[in-house]
Amino acid sequence: MQITDKVSVVTGAASGIGRATALELVAQRIKGIALVDLNEGPLRDLADEINSAAGSEIALPFAGDVTDEDFRVRVFDETARRHGTVQIVVPAAGIFRDRMAVKIDRDSGEADIYPAEVFRQVLEVNLIHPVYWAMEMIARIAVDRRKRGLKKWLAEEKIQGTIIFIGSVSSRGNRGQVSYASTKAGLEGAASTLMKEAMFHGVRTGVIHPGFVDTPMLQGMPEGYVEQHILPDTQLGRLIRPEEIADAICFMIRNSAVSGQLWADAGWHPAPA
Repeated sequence: MQITDKVSVVTGAASGIGRATALELVAQRIKGIALVDLNEGPLRDLADEINSAAGSEIALPFAGDVTDEDFRVRVFDETARRHGTVQIVVPAAGIFRDRMAVKIDRDSGEADIYPAEVFRQVLEVNLIHPVYWAMEMIARIAVDRRKRGLKKWLAEEKIQGTIIFIGSVSSRGNRGQVSYASTKAGLEGAASTLMKEAMFHGVRTGVIHPGFVDTPMLQGMPEGYVEQHILPDTQLGRLIRPEEIADAICFMIRNSAVSGQLWADAGWHPAPA
């Protein structure tokens, strides 16, 4: 699927992988792009940077909560009104709330179980949000095709839409990441299911599994964790750059023969139990 002249939505666009992906899509001459994030200041700065360089308003900033259904609908409505039907979605917004699943208090000997409300928060942002933003695009493409009298997609029509989910090497399981790893593993099942259903409308899905990427999100790790537990087992000897993941995402979008999952882990894998 060619990126040139397509319309895209990227969540988590104010920083990290989302920001790098938005810039790479623009570099490949996307027609319009919705930039979505909670952080309004950096989001508007990015939109201004893109639009200034392009000489036109191709980037639309939307500050809000990606778990809010009304906000999601507004983003798609406004983007479609300004640029046309969205054909590329990269839901890159994500959080982690890491700790051991069960901890024993040293003094009382009582068990402290990972809080369910925290698990639900990670689930909402990392799994439910990307799946529903993906389904929003699928639904709109399906409705548009029906209005034009089109039914089952045929290969000669070319791909109508592409979704790339942001997984993680932690989807294989990683100590201290019971909620994060669960959500990233869940994306694999969601992507496989949507691929089987959405190809009826010409929409394909994929999952990229990054290793440890040099992003603001990673800065929340305990001091010394990266140096002690990540870099020694990383073939590159450094953290992955967001731009490297963005390049891989755009490769997955452009090459319609690529389906399923792509591992961009720089050789790092979770340690066995």
